[in-house]
Amino acid sequence: MNNEDLIGEVVRVRGETEQLIPLVLDSPHSGTLYPKDFGHQVPLEQLRWGEDTHVERLFEDVLDIGGVMVDALFPRTYIDPNRARTDLNADHLSTDGADKLPFELKPSVKSARGIGLIWTRAPVLGGPMYPHPITPAAVLHRLSRYYDPYHDRTRKVLDATHRRFGHFIHVNCHSMASRAGPFTADNEEPMRPDFVIGDRDGTTCAPSVTRWLEHILKREGYSVSVNDPYKGVELVRAYSDPKLGRHSVQLEVNRALYMNEKTREPIAQFSELQRLLGQAMSGLLEWNAPSSKTF
Repeated sequence: MNNEDLIGEVVRVRGETEQLIPLVLDSPHSGTLYPKDFGHQVPLEQLRWGEDTHVERLFEDVLDIGGVMVDALFPRTYIDPNRARTDLNADHLSTDGADKLPFELKPSVKSARGIGLIWTRAPVLGGPMYPHPITPAAVLHRLSRYYDPYHDRTRKVLDATHRRFGHFIHVNCHSMASRAGPFTADNEEPMRPDFVIGDRDGTTCAPSVTRWLEHILKREGYSVSVNDPYKGVELVRAYSDPKLGRHSVQLEVNRALYMNEKTREPIAQFSELQRLLGQAMSGLLEWNAPSSKTF
């Protein structure tokens, strides 16, 4: 049994005291503890479409081989730790709200779609998340109470791993709906592959890390796409530096492989996929072996 470190019911860290290998996984979107001050106007069942449900369990076999796992306990629809802290649209804030924040807003296309730092559109069909605009006080509260603690713990685990081993492989773990929805890019294919690997076009890890992970998954018979439609966002960007041995990669798993997308309950294949992902993460440690350079 691996020790659990629960930080204020915001973030959980497992395997840190038992760490044996330079492998760190994080799951920023699998949280299910909905804060009382959320203030959403849509049903909870609808909100849950935004969850990467069960991902924190799906990858937990990494703990058995001496890796570390970090996961958010709060939902991404409340505040998304995989977005830049400036990724807000001023139009979604209360009047003059942007002027009352201690940083300049830099909204991305995600904010324009209502799924930036703080979601303003409800999954999966859209519609307003709140009956009124978000206040700057609410933004600052969510940043200090939820977003910052998640990033602080993730950064500390990665930094400690780098100091101990001289390098790390960081896998940012996600799940995706089997079909593209209304929040996705206009040119995305309707049916998604089994896995999508994202390395921000080769900038967050050595190319051999991506190629090796792709090889591991494909040899098990899965369909794999690289940087399409997901390239990786804030968590792989913020903590990666391949030249210094800090290798971060995002991995998206098709939800149809492990759960019923309507009920969100695990299906019979859950345990088998969990086992295979544990093997894949173990195999990823061989990425710098001479044999991996050919992939």
